[in-house]
Amino acid sequence: MRSYVSVFHDPAGKYKVKDLQNMTFKNDTPLFHPHKKVLHEVNNIWLKLTIRNTSEIDSLVYFFTGFHDDIEWYAPDNEGRQQLAMHTGMMIDRANVDRWGHYSFPLHVGAGETKTYYFHIINRFYRENAFMPVVYDPIHYAGFRHVEADHYKSEVLVIQVLLGMLLVFLCVTVINYTQLPDRSSLYFAGYILGLIIFFALRLESKPYQLSFFYFCPMFKYYWDIPAMLFCFYFMYMLFGNMFLSLRERFPLMEKCYRYGAIATGILILVCIALIASGDYQTSATIYTWMYFITIIPIAISFVALARRTRHHPLIRFFLFGSISLLVLSVWAYVNNTQPVGFTPIPELVSPYNIMVLGVLLQALFFAAGLSYRNKLAHQEKTKTQEMLIKQLNKNKELQRKLNEQLEELVKEQTTEILRKKLELEEQRKLQLEVEYSKKLAEIELKAIRAQINPHFIFNCLNSIQLFVMQRDYEHAQKYLSDFSYLIRKTLDFSRRNFITLSDEITYLNTYLGLEKMRFENKMSYEIVVDPVIATAELEVPAMLLQPYVENAVKHGMTNEDHASGLLAIHFNQVASDMLECVIEDNGIGIERSRALRSLPSHHQSSGMEISLNRAELLNKMYNTGIQIEIIDKSLKQANDSGTIIRILIPQL
Repeated sequence: MRSYVSVFHDPAGKYKVKDLQNMTFKNDTPLFHPHKKVLHEVNNIWLKLTIRNTSEIDSLVYFFTGFHDDIEWYAPDNEGRQQLAMHTGMMIDRANVDRWGHYSFPLHVGAGETKTYYFHIINRFYRENAFMPVVYDPIHYAGFRHVEADHYKSEVLVIQVLLGMLLVFLCVTVINYTQLPDRSSLYFAGYILGLIIFFALRLESKPYQLSFFYFCPMFKYYWDIPAMLFCFYFMYMLFGNMFLSLRERFPLMEKCYRYGAIATGILILVCIALIASGDYQTSATIYTWMYFITIIPIAISFVALARRTRHHPLIRFFLFGSISLLVLSVWAYVNNTQPVGFTPIPELVSPYNIMVLGVLLQALFFAAGLSYRNKLAHQEKTKTQEMLIKQLNKNKELQRKLNEQLEELVKEQTTEILRKKLELEEQRKLQLEVEYSKKLAEIELKAIRAQINPHFIFNCLNSIQLFVMQRDYEHAQKYLSDFSYLIRKTLDFSRRNFITLSDEITYLNTYLGLEKMRFENKMSYEIVVDPVIATAELEVPAMLLQPYVENAVKHGMTNEDHASGLLAIHFNQVASDMLECVIEDNGIGIERSRALRSLPSHHQSSGMEISLNRAELLNKMYNTGIQIEIIDKSLKQANDSGTIIRILIPQL
């Protein structure tokens, strides 16, 4: 009917049907086309069709122009005035609409009558469906509907199968993410979800099938181009960046993928803004240029990755999936049977099944790569656990050997004490008795330090065991390193009576750092030294302060009134020959600790008692005046809690 239909162009959309009587309609045959066509601007036209029935019976024919965005059909009434008979269109119709009944207009012309009909057609999208005016009689019209419906059934079936497989991939990915959280699985799930929405919208472009988006036909305008940018560029680059661990392996490529994803995200927002304003052609142009511009950089990245497949097996899955989609999409675009030229927009490509196959292969390879990545992560985790178990066994063996050595040392020291005691008892002179007392005190001091060592080592090894049982392997390794340092220093200090204040502060810092890790950072501490003190020259008794600090940590971190324990150690020069050490915590205090103590009587911590004995022996051996004062803060102020330990150490 092209030669019988006259056309009037109304690009500004300012004319109404009543204004058309004086307008000039022309035969514009190039306007019509039997296939999809690319639009670079809005197509707003009026069609005029005049039908004369020369037969002696009334006739009924169906006028069909194609499926367009907005169609208004005007028919003459009994007085010859044009009235709006139907307003329809792809962007107008909602649910429960008989599409064929709307887009094929029944024209009733009586015998000997002549009628003129007007059709106002507006297409705003970047592509225009087939636009070919045809008139059918009822019999041929039914056959036309049957042929067109069969033509789309196979393509819709392919899309439905693809959607089913994508849903399976999405469910498997979500399940794997719940078991082994990994951002690459999260990005892949976003990619699959975008594909599901994108291909579900393809059903809307086939008006003969049931669609999920009848309630909002404009939705496909707002997701068509942005969906392709989101799936094939934005989520693709985010997934590849995380899946291949580009930051650790290929830093330069990681920057390219990261900045590429940011640029794509900006383009998506720009396209959504353009589409929301009604400019659909510019968004399609943006995607076309994006596709052609990125082909070479993506190909270069593929070549760079292919050269490293031996060192990174996951690259194969990523390359196979990416190349499958790229090659098949290019093949589909080159062999496009639609007369729209070489275009990367799937909406204009036929055969469509080739590109669908590329998408499916890419999703399949990516899903297989994620499964392989999860397998590698599981193997690495198992290997790490085995190494930590071996290390734990070594630690236990070390603990056993140290305990045996310490027990032997105690026995030897005890035997030596008894021997010296028997020798000294035989001496009756006062000078010999003084010498006897001095040697006896020195031997007892060594024995007491030997008792301190297993007590401290036991607590440290328990802390390491706790981290390993909690699978906190990073903290366990850090704890083990610091613990080794403390073992060496403890054994070293056990052979010395005095050490420098600098060594003591370093030792306490390392010890408190270990306790802070054991309490999962629920404690804080500070060590403040008077600036006038020369820590490298000043000497203090070895291992004298550690039991009090340990006791403060034990009882100072268990106060329910404070969310975090606080321990402060201050070293002050109170006189020219007197050093003051103040250990203060915000724990439950001495009296409350005794009231709440639930340990058996035979399992009591002897660290503080040992330190008191050592202080007495040091005073006896070196005529020093070490003073130790323990203060319960709650006794001074009812609303306060904690303990203050004040130690005065004279300088020899």
